[in-house]
Parts: sequence; C-alpha cells; structure tokens
Amino acid sequence: MEILYFLSRQKPSALESVEELPSEGFVWLDIVRGTEPQWPDLVKHLTGITLHERHVKDAENVQHPSFADMTSEYEMVIFRGLASVPEINSFESKPTAFFLFEKLLVTVRPADSRSVPLIKERLSKQHARVPIRPAGLMHLILSAITDRFMDLREPLTQQLETWRNDLLDPKNPFNDWMTLMNHRNKLRTFEILCVEQEEAVTRWRDSTNVELDDHILVRYNDLLEHIHRVMRFASDQQNSVESLVQLHFSAVAHRTNEIMRVLTVISAIFLPLSLVAGIFGMNFEYMPELKIRYAYFFALGGMAVLGTTMLIFFKSKHWF
Repeated sequence: MEILYFLSRQKPSALESVEELPSEGFVWLDIVRGTEPQWPDLVKHLTGITLHERHVKDAENVQHPSFADMTSEYEMVIFRGLASVPEINSFESKPTAFFLFEKLLVTVRPADSRSVPLIKERLSKQHARVPIRPAGLMHLILSAITDRFMDLREPLTQQLETWRNDLLDPKNPFNDWMTLMNHRNKLRTFEILCVEQEEAVTRWRDSTNVELDDHILVRYNDLLEHIHRVMRFASDQQNSVESLVQLHFSAVAHRTNEIMRVLTVISAIFLPLSLVAGIFGMNFEYMPELKIRYAYFFALGGMAVLGTTMLIFFKSKHWF
C-alpha cells in the first residue's frame, strides 16, 4: 500500500503511515488487490465510515464489470482497464475500484496495473496538473486507463490491413478463419467493455454528491467522449471485419466465375470440333469423304477455321 498526500497544487508527498486525515488537502491510499486484507479497517479508522460489505467484495472481485454506486457517506466506481501487456487478439481487462470521500481517495487495483504507476510518475515529475480534490485524481487515473484503449487503435488497424491483403491475395488462400472470427468476437467484448465504462462514469457524474465545478465537469465529459470514441472504433472494426469477409468471398466468387467463363468458352469451341471428329470416326463402310485423297487435310483445315471463327466471335463479344 502506498500513501500520497496532496496539498494545493504542490507535488504529492509520500507518507509512511497515516493516522488521521489532514485538515487541508487530501490523501490517496493506493492498494494492490489481495495484498492488504485489512484496508477496510484503515478506511474506517481514517473516516469513521464502515464500507458496505458488498462494496468490499466488489472491489476484490477481479471479474466485476465497470460499475458505479453511491451512498450517503461515500461513492464507489469500478472501472475495467486493459491488462498490463494487452495483446491484439486478447483484450484481457482487469478492474480498478475507486472509493471517494471528502478528503480521501482509495484505489484497489491489480498488481500489474500500468496506469496508476504512470500517474504517480507524472505527478512526481509534475508532468500532470496536480489535482486538489479526490475527484480530480480519479479523473487522471480514469483518463490514463482510457488512453491505453486508444493506443490500441493503430495496431488493430494495421492488423486489419494485414488480413485484408491476405484475404485478397489469390496466390495464397487464406485459411486462418478461426483467428479472424475470434478477433471479431474479441472486438465485440471490447465494445461491451467500453459501454460498461461509459455507463459507470455517466452514472457517477449524474448522481454524485461531489460538487463538480465547470473545470472538472468538462474533464469528465471529455473522458466520456474518449470512451465513446474507442467504442465507435471497436464497432467500426467489427463492421470492417464483416465487410472484409464478404469482400473475400465476393473476390473468390469472381475468380471462380472468370475460370468458369474461360472453361465454358473452351468447351463451346471444342464442341463442334468434337462433332466433326465424331462424324468422321463412325465405322460405316460407305463414306464417300473417306475416298478423297486430301479429305484428312480438308477436315483439319475446316476444324481450324471453325475454331478460329468461334474464338474471334467470342472475343468480339468480350465473353473472355
């Protein structure tokens, strides 16, 4: 557990322990999930407020979706973010729980969270605006989590371009359909995750008892816009995958039609030639043409002229 003390716009200071909340500024308790089982007791000691048992279980539940709930004494927000090293085809997510009090912010996060350490680093170097209230600090963390979703847009777009090239390559038939369909399902999960995030933040913003000035309200509205942008991207990616699959089968059908057209033209040319060959191949005893000295050459010449004429005719009609 890490304890940071925020006073005005100064760089936050780390505390070894905290016995009571300060009269000015606020305190941030950053707790790694599963390492501090007694953290609700510390919160009660500092605030005099007993956290609801269900809220404590929700904070420790790694499968809990994004959610917000308010009580008369404190407010809780659960926000799912990407795992530490997200893969394009996995989108594994883990929740971070926020408990807001007047002078205290408690975060219960996964051990491999990258967003919270990133915010600590930015604040220590004063690369980010130091918040003066717990709601402002929560916004910084939520924004960092959302930015990691937005960082996936470029690799996902590149992956789709790679599949587009593979699907439309006639020399190398595409066979990895299971990966492509799993990718589409993961994108759907990605979209649902964003929907839950949007609902949680919207519910908290519209129901909170915290006084939100215009500055912080604009920031949370901007956060919602970022979430919505990622959600639209996930939806567009799903549509692109479906369109890509349809385009692939259309291209395959077009190539098949081209092949069948060429084969049909060849069959049409050789059909009359086969008829002529069949007629002269009949084993009748009296066939006058067989007595002609140059009948063989006449037959071959006639077949060549017939085939050439049909070929020129088909070519003039643009049938192949």
